[in-house]
Amino acid sequence: MISPELRDALTEVAARCGVPVDDARLLNEHSNAVVALPTARLLARVGTNPNALDRVTLSVAVTRWLAGRGYPCVQPAEVDPFLVDGRVVSVWLLLDDVVAEPPATGAELGRLLHQLHRQPAPPIPLRPLADPFESVEAAIRQHPDGVTAADRTWLRDQIEQLRHSWTEMDLALPVGLVHGDAHSNNLIRTTDRVILGDWDHVAHGPREWDLIQVHYMARRFGRHDPEELDAFAAEYEWDVREWPDAETLIRTREITGLSPYLRKAPKSRWDRDEAAYRISTARTGDKLAHWNSPQR
Repeated sequence: MISPELRDALTEVAARCGVPVDDARLLNEHSNAVVALPTARLLARVGTNPNALDRVTLSVAVTRWLAGRGYPCVQPAEVDPFLVDGRVVSVWLLLDDVVAEPPATGAELGRLLHQLHRQPAPPIPLRPLADPFESVEAAIRQHPDGVTAADRTWLRDQIEQLRHSWTEMDLALPVGLVHGDAHSNNLIRTTDRVILGDWDHVAHGPREWDLIQVHYMARRFGRHDPEELDAFAAEYEWDVREWPDAETLIRTREITGLSPYLRKAPKSRWDRDEAAYRISTARTGDKLAHWNSPQR
């Protein structure tokens, strides 16, 4: 269902792009609402974090450059991202030939990251991935009622410890262009190829950050079996699991991944309960607990 807030954003898309939006169809709603505009052959992404405009604008610039080099990624429309009532709106070309089967694999993700990390430095100033905790800290600060006082204290302590570990990491790979949120849910299969989407976290940083996400997904969501993780490493031609600081990055992913749940927690019982469950299992050191995927 298209909410009034989303409808306002789509009205602005219609005005800026000169396209109809009456047939808008909500595809997904988590940290971003993703809306297909079939007649216009466009796709609108609407985020709830007004501070993300610069980040989303960067993602548009980088994907335009990558697509121009033939890299298999989503492509933005001509209009640049903009704000509507505190929501960041970006507009993308709608893919005509998306297929659901077979699901994208870890091997395909490993191949795309291998190709991405060997691109030259883009002619675009990238934001440095110097501190991955900014978003979750902002969510705690802006929505303090999303978790209990005890959980807030624990989260802040964890962030302080992990931030120190982050600065002390002995990187095995050269820093450079990173996708920032590389996992199989961001792969899109078309009739003749697999492409990489959701570039909102693109940055200049440690390549290990891109490689650890599949292992976080395997641990907390059971999304990849050991054979698929082996295939991922083989396609990338390096196995992040052999790196001494891999566990630090998995724990960092666990904490930073709480951001959208904390933002939604004050108004959504499901997100509040999921945040509490994730924090509870992380606090007890339970590495076997599977977490729930976002509600669609």
